[in-house]
Amino acid sequence: MEFFTYKGISDSKYVEGEIEALNQEEASHKLKEQKIIITNLIKSKKKKGEKKEKGKGKGKGFSLFKKKVKTEDLVVFSKQFATMVKAGLPILQVLEMLRDQVENPAMGDVIEDIRRSLEGGISLSKSFEKYPDLFDNVYVNLVKAGEASGKLDVFLLKIVDSLEKKEKIKKKIKSALMYPSIMFTVAITVSAFMLVKVVPVFAKMYDGMGIALPKATAIILSMSDFLRGTGGMVILFGSIIFFIVFRYLTTKNAAIRYKWHKQVLKLPVFGDLILKSLIARISLIMGNLSAAGVNLLESLDIAKSVSNNVVVTEAIDNIKKGVFSGETLTKLFLKEPLFPPTFSQLISVGEQTGQLDEMFNSVAMYYEEEFDNAVDNMSSLIEPIMIVFMGLMIGGLMIAMYSPIFNVGALIN
Repeated sequence: MEFFTYKGISDSKYVEGEIEALNQEEASHKLKEQKIIITNLIKSKKKKGEKKEKGKGKGKGFSLFKKKVKTEDLVVFSKQFATMVKAGLPILQVLEMLRDQVENPAMGDVIEDIRRSLEGGISLSKSFEKYPDLFDNVYVNLVKAGEASGKLDVFLLKIVDSLEKKEKIKKKIKSALMYPSIMFTVAITVSAFMLVKVVPVFAKMYDGMGIALPKATAIILSMSDFLRGTGGMVILFGSIIFFIVFRYLTTKNAAIRYKWHKQVLKLPVFGDLILKSLIARISLIMGNLSAAGVNLLESLDIAKSVSNNVVVTEAIDNIKKGVFSGETLTKLFLKEPLFPPTFSQLISVGEQTGQLDEMFNSVAMYYEEEFDNAVDNMSSLIEPIMIVFMGLMIGGLMIAMYSPIFNVGALIN
């Protein structure tokens, strides 16, 4: 039998000691049975300082000015961290390995700082809490719940699931908007090029012919003159000023920001898409936090941070106030028109059965499917709509410019 020195976390407290076992695997198993989350585990007879500190001094502190940590970096780190912790590896060893593996130096610095904090006796959740821009309230609270329950690996996997679903929603929205954005940009660019470069050639030709121009052609020629003159600069600077003023008002003025956010949720197709993605995300977080034992008021407060839309955050604030009054979640969600009746009905089942966390997860899955279907339907509609739009815009421009020639040809015949 051999003795192993361990450091770990039990009931949210930092613990250390010695344990007797045949080998390191058995020692790890025994500690897991005692609900101790291992941060470090070594043979007792190993002299202090014998173990080489890989990359010691490598971490230089997290700096936003070096290189930004991307969401993809966080997802990869969380997935690898969860897998290694589940395998029973000590957390300090896991952090050392991940620090040396990451490609982004900024992420490596964050991991090293967390490792040092943990080595100094600070809990894992408190170490993550130092980087709120990277590890949000949901992340930290789930880690805290994992530490308290001794099931850190379980809650880390929940975090990974949440992050992956969040990224999936983002990518779906981006891919849905990518095609129409490209098509619209191409249409505007081609039209602008024709008005500035091609139309003036036709204008000179028609001036020499001395013929009466159709109304559509006259309008196109006027638009060309306007763009080639001061009009182009007026439109450019006017657009920039409008964007700056609009950005300022929707950021600084609470009343205008509320009205704008309300209109965003009412946009045809896109508003429904945004709302479904938010409901799915809020439900998933509420389910995870409820399963972690986080109280309802705190869960609502954390779920509120998911959205930047003030209409959504106000609705959750109203629900939170209602919980203080002792009203049921079902009634409170029904009072808010933002949440569909289906959502409230499903939450009602969860309250009646006492399985609110499972029902929130079911609601999240339901609205994820609804969101996916809405994106697929939108994608199938957008392509023909954009083709028709481009055809009308560019084709209409060409017809307007060639119609005087057609008219002259008809007169000659």
